[in-house]
Amino acid sequence: MEIGERIQELADRITALRDAYYQGTPLVADADYDAIEDELRALIEANPELTPDPNPLDQVGAPAVLHAPTRHARPMLSLEKATKPEQVVAFFERFPGQSVVVMPKLDGLSLSLVFEDGKLARAVTRGDGTTGDDVTPLVRALVDGVPDRIEIPGRVEVRGEAVMLRSTFNAYNAAHADKPLINPRNAAAGTLRAKDPATVAERRLQFFGFDLDTADEHAADDLGEGLGALGIAGADMRVCADAEQAQAAITAIEQGRNDRDYDLDGAVLRLADRNAYAAAGTRSNSPRGALAFKFAAEEKTTLLREVIWDVGKTGKIVPVAWLEPVFVGGTTVTKATLANQEVIKARDIKIGDTVLVRRAGDVIPFVAGVLDAAARTGAEIDIVSPTACPSCGQPVTEQGNSRELFCTNVSCPAQTVRRLIHWASRAGADIDAIGGKWIERLAEAGILENPSDFYTLTKEQLLEFDRVGEVSATRMIDSIDASRQVGLRRALIGLAIPMASDGTAARLARSGFGSLEEVADAGEERLVEVEDIGPKVAASLAAHLTRLRPELERLRAAGVSLDVRDEDLPPVVAAGAPLEGKTVVITGAISDPRSGEKVARPTFQRLCEKAGATAASSVSASTDMLITGAGVGDSKLTKAEKLGVEVVDQGEIWKLLIDANVV
Repeated sequence: MEIGERIQELADRITALRDAYYQGTPLVADADYDAIEDELRALIEANPELTPDPNPLDQVGAPAVLHAPTRHARPMLSLEKATKPEQVVAFFERFPGQSVVVMPKLDGLSLSLVFEDGKLARAVTRGDGTTGDDVTPLVRALVDGVPDRIEIPGRVEVRGEAVMLRSTFNAYNAAHADKPLINPRNAAAGTLRAKDPATVAERRLQFFGFDLDTADEHAADDLGEGLGALGIAGADMRVCADAEQAQAAITAIEQGRNDRDYDLDGAVLRLADRNAYAAAGTRSNSPRGALAFKFAAEEKTTLLREVIWDVGKTGKIVPVAWLEPVFVGGTTVTKATLANQEVIKARDIKIGDTVLVRRAGDVIPFVAGVLDAAARTGAEIDIVSPTACPSCGQPVTEQGNSRELFCTNVSCPAQTVRRLIHWASRAGADIDAIGGKWIERLAEAGILENPSDFYTLTKEQLLEFDRVGEVSATRMIDSIDASRQVGLRRALIGLAIPMASDGTAARLARSGFGSLEEVADAGEERLVEVEDIGPKVAASLAAHLTRLRPELERLRAAGVSLDVRDEDLPPVVAAGAPLEGKTVVITGAISDPRSGEKVARPTFQRLCEKAGATAASSVSASTDMLITGAGVGDSKLTKAEKLGVEVVDQGEIWKLLIDANVV
């Protein structure tokens, strides 16, 4: 294709995508749209004589208005885009001596609020940047954070973003499973395009300000203070004096993006002084005094190639989408969850569709929906729910309002393997030397069927398998032997009883039960007396532990402890606890410096809890300290460094524990 033809094709594509986006029916993910814009921009820069007329890159916002058209007093412009730290440095060099506000770049709908003599006169969408929709009645009825009156006379304009909070989005979709919203951003746009507020009354939005324009001489020059004086929230504004501080603020916003109750796709840098911002002026379609730093996309579109129905440890059968590989949320995704058959039906998803895939942080990727059903060719295939278990062929049952599918054959091969893998997992017995692939092989060979079978394994049996040598066989047996001290809480987790969560196991261990057999004998009435255990969970525990009683006896006979462990009881926090208020993660091999003997991680974790700490299993933005032992891997250290988490050698912690008489 000739360059000129490609430029025109991209320009037409952008125009069509914008039309659809501002109608509330986007056809591609934001990241895909950005890639199209970037390609067009690069081609025009290299071939300026082929610039299309009109050039969609010169246009801002929506191509048309749906409500009463209202002209903005000054254009609502797009922001210059940045993706590299050196662009942040260049921004500060452009305005020497000026402080900059760094705030989250919210993923919603831009609004202009105009107050006249203290009263909200009108609320207008950005529209095409020059003219927008007057949506005042909808804003009054549906948008929180917009005051009816302010205390500043004359004309005041506040610009900001109306977003649908994630909690609102999730609650709405839970109540409207038959017709769910695709994502909070599109939901916000659709809400403020409704013809009647009553039809979208459950879809409340939240307003955050990012700009203030007033002639009042008493108004604060600082943006954050000025908005605060009006009673309008800004989205977590941080004032930075230099590029280094700004980059640190950007990093903090990105690392905490999944902890917030709203979606964001970057950070905005804006001159903190409102007068300096105004004096900086504008380019053709962006203000000079602001910059948008874009984060890696957490949504992408890709092709749904196949759906596999997967059988889990409790017999639940879930649809798994096999995708054309797509890089999203920092990793290449090839599989994503489709939840259940009701979600597939509500979102009208078919094999062969181009779908929107979302991945936030460590959350399992999921298919949010089909963006452009009108683009179907007719070759797409309906996703058909199985009537028989994909593993054992037995009939399936449906449970709950979501009509989730279950295989009720407890001898189902897939369930058996998943239960064995779960028993050996870190949360369960922690048999770390035998991975899932080996458990599958041992189950296929008829050696493993129940958790108790791990404890009858011999080194000679393992050596009969290919690629198992003396060293690895010994390591596997040693790992199994160490797991015999699993105890009540982790054994209950490892048995994978439906509706009995890790929290359920922890509460039972702290509620006076001395052993797993005592829990099995308790009966439903006694179990519901335990905090946060309801009738359904109690019934599931009672029924499954009764069925599992022979297995509990076999585990006991094999020398496996099912008694409550000290580490599972409420810790007695030492006086003057040196780690009080700290959330810690422990990694590496731990040894007592007084004896040189190895200390089990749960034992050391217990000591830290007695010193006032809260122990977590993985490093996150809320972690205060990563405690390192010997042989630490790179992953947790790398994540701790990225998040700015303090890394402390175990020797320093032992000294604190000893000085505080915790040990």
